Amino acid sequence: MRRLPIYFLIDVSESMVGEPIQQVEEGLATIIQALKTDPHALETVYISIIVFAGQPKTLVPLQEIVTFYPPKFPIGSGTSLSKGLGHLMYELRNNIVKTTYEVKGDWKPIVFLFTDGVPTDDTKAAIQEWKDNWQRTANLVAISFGDETDTKLLGELTEHVLHFKNATVQSYKEFFRWVTDSIKTSSISVESSVTGFELAKLEGDTLSKIDLTKPEPVRQYVDDNFVVLNGKCQNTKRPYLMKYRKSVMPSIYAGVELSSKNYRLVGAYQVDQSYFELADSNNFDKMINTDELIGGSNCPCCGNQIGFAMCVCGKIHCIGEDEINTCPWCNNVGSYVGGDGGFDVNRTQG
Repeated sequence: MRRLPIYFLIDVSESMVGEPIQQVEEGLATIIQALKTDPHALETVYISIIVFAGQPKTLVPLQEIVTFYPPKFPIGSGTSLSKGLGHLMYELRNNIVKTTYEVKGDWKPIVFLFTDGVPTDDTKAAIQEWKDNWQRTANLVAISFGDETDTKLLGELTEHVLHFKNATVQSYKEFFRWVTDSIKTSSISVESSVTGFELAKLEGDTLSKIDLTKPEPVRQYVDDNFVVLNGKCQNTKRPYLMKYRKSVMPSIYAGVELSSKNYRLVGAYQVDQSYFELADSNNFDKMINTDELIGGSNCPCCGNQIGFAMCVCGKIHCIGEDEINTCPWCNNVGSYVGGDGGFDVNRTQG
């Protein structure tokens, strides 16, 4: 039986923490549930899920829908699109059955790439490898989650670059319904189409095609749309992330229009140890001053009142009412006092 391989390549960097990754997790589960009731999909569709942050990982190897169980998604540090693409191409080389004189191979694989920010590494070599080896033999659809993605770069990979306005729970439902319908129509068309690739119609304004003729943005290797800080719980030793979203405030000074940039707290989220496994192995040294950050949080792991205390080792952890606290990173023991003015703190790549 000829297979229609569907790959999901999903950004699980720090900026996806919170509602975005939760909605993706739930959305993938609804896709699988819907496909299990479709006779055409059951006969042809095989699905794999690959995630990437600073490092890539195959969460679910290519398998038929009937045996597919939706996974729990991790969060990692950084957005290495080049490593994500490299891992995807490795999986394609090892799992796609090619057509020969004796055997009809798989249909053209379809890849759905989900990302919400900018790559934190140089992607030129990986993109060129994709163009040379896979652009004609696979169908890739790139989805920008929100307004902050480097869509010009995604346009180098594929002409199918779409903008998903992930504003509400309902918009997520509509988006994943569109993905489901696209897989269903492709599974139906494989018998009559050369490519077996047919996206569902775009309806409403939740999902729209991006104009790739806009000027290319300046490349940067840190996602400046968010500031994410990595802390560790003093009591449970579990890591957590504090996520801040960029906010630009217009102002007028001496009759001149100005704007000031700061970052407002979105929330604090507990993550597991796989966060470090998916982190880039290269050292990342990028600071931000706390004067640019608005809002604080308690510890999402143990509930300590303060989730943002910095040890002399430069790491962040939580503290409670006790006068003496222990840093879970370096085991330094001491007391903490507040002070006036901001200080520099290490941020993640986002």
